[in-house]
Amino acid sequence: MSPVTVSPQQAILQFLTSLQSPVHILVAISGGSDSTGLLLLLDEAVKAAPHLKISLCAATVDHALRAGSAAEAREVADLCASLGIPHTILIWQSDKPKTGIMAAAREARYGLLASAAERFEADLIVTAHTFDDQRETLAMRGMRTEQVSTGIADAVLFDRRFWILRPLLFSTRADIRAFLKEQGVPWIDDPSNEDTKYERVRMRRQLSADAGMEKDIGAAWEERLALSSRGAEWLDRHFRLHGGLLGQVMPDGLRQDRAVLDYVLARLAAVFGGQPFAPGRGQMERVLTFATGSGLGRMTAGRVVFDLRRDGLYLARESRGILPLVLQPGEAGVWDGRFGAVNRSGTTIGVEAQAGNSLIPALGSNPRDVTGIQPPRVGAVNDSTMREESSAPKDLGALDSCDEHRNEGGLGRDFPKGAWRRAIASAPALSAEGTPLSEESARMVELTPYFAPFDRFLTRFDFIFANRLSAVFATAPYARLPLRSIDGKTI
Repeated sequence: MSPVTVSPQQAILQFLTSLQSPVHILVAISGGSDSTGLLLLLDEAVKAAPHLKISLCAATVDHALRAGSAAEAREVADLCASLGIPHTILIWQSDKPKTGIMAAAREARYGLLASAAERFEADLIVTAHTFDDQRETLAMRGMRTEQVSTGIADAVLFDRRFWILRPLLFSTRADIRAFLKEQGVPWIDDPSNEDTKYERVRMRRQLSADAGMEKDIGAAWEERLALSSRGAEWLDRHFRLHGGLLGQVMPDGLRQDRAVLDYVLARLAAVFGGQPFAPGRGQMERVLTFATGSGLGRMTAGRVVFDLRRDGLYLARESRGILPLVLQPGEAGVWDGRFGAVNRSGTTIGVEAQAGNSLIPALGSNPRDVTGIQPPRVGAVNDSTMREESSAPKDLGALDSCDEHRNEGGLGRDFPKGAWRRAIASAPALSAEGTPLSEESARMVELTPYFAPFDRFLTRFDFIFANRLSAVFATAPYARLPLRSIDGKTI
């Protein structure tokens, strides 16, 4: 992907012709120039090309953070009505945090948009991020790290359900506004876009005076895609999963290219630690130095214990700081960033760590009973060792049919019992008012592995790796991109 800017009209045409069709698109529109331009550009192009079999709907999120936002949302509704585009207003009604308001608003916004997409039966969501937004993001991230950033992704899978695409990512705000002026269509200026208490606003002003801060992200995108692919191959060759709780990197896997090792270990740390982001650069440097060194031992980073033995590097969630989750009947949630839980029973249940209590771990002896997913193959786990160690799950390290080379030995004589005990201590256990659930009730609670760095927001750059990891854990594959081509190349 070249970062050279393209006209908004050209960008929209390229986008629409790249889509699999027929397709129903939800347009996120705030009423600002970028999103208003996106809606009008799409409407104009769709009406001019009925053979593409593309239809539109739209949604406006009212964050209810300032006076006048409700009236602005109604203005957008009127615009959509004049174009004959179905539209809905979504209001962020929950309590607003006193800190981290921008991040909380982003999370709420995408959740509301996904709900609207479901109601409209839309196939995907589009947002109006522009080249200007990309430059700002690259500049802000460049101030925090020396690594080359991929910036804003052109495609992100939200909540495993909807792809969010950004067709104007290489078109400028000035060109979009010029198009609106030609059409005689006004837009709404959000006063927060001029509030210098926000980092993005400060960076925007700095960039206005320094056009030299632009970065070519084309190479960074290609490098990230290549790392994702090589990381998936690395999983096939060098990684084993035991009981769905304990990861093992084989010794040869620690001798691979450092860039690949950095990529995979950072993401595995986030998965096993239940964290949405990989450990920071300083932490990962220490992890890599430790993992590739000659000394054996243990270290902790990102809530994960890295246990280096002669037979490889073991990864498990550290037992500290695992908070319980309470679910009412019919309620769903994420426990410790590692397991999705759905309470289909008729009673309030608690999910907590196995460590420090006598509850039976929730992951029963058969993963099908717990997750509803029948894994194609499960990693061999020695039954006698399991009985010796704990009443915890056995045969949960899911592997698929092409992973026979990783299904050797299981928890054999040389398997480190300390590493396994540590993993079992972090296993989920179910209770009702402190009492273990009956087997019948436990079957009404659905537990599935949850990948914190991927399951809420997954960029297309990490898709190949995340999908392979999903196969390793025997979870459902991620939804494929609703595109038939990217940059004119068939996918």
